[in-house]
Amino acid sequence: MVITFSLALLFGVIMFFLIRGGAIRWGPAIVAILFGFSLASTGAADPIQNFLESVTEGVDEIDDSLQDSGGNASGE
Repeated sequence: MVITFSLALLFGVIMFFLIRGGAIRWGPAIVAILFGFSLASTGAADPIQNFLESVTEGVDEIDDSLQDSGGNASGE
């Protein structure tokens, strides 16, 4: 079974629970969000996007290899 979702949604949910749990306050959370928006408009956006895509492809390949082996990580 393949589950796809947006990383923005995932990070949003994580941020929500960090704020709700008191691990991060609203001020730093807003600064982090604004930093993300400003970072997206710089030259760093493409390398970050490429990195995230390579990580997700790597996780997908690991998942495929585990499914091909029947979920048995020991290779038996």
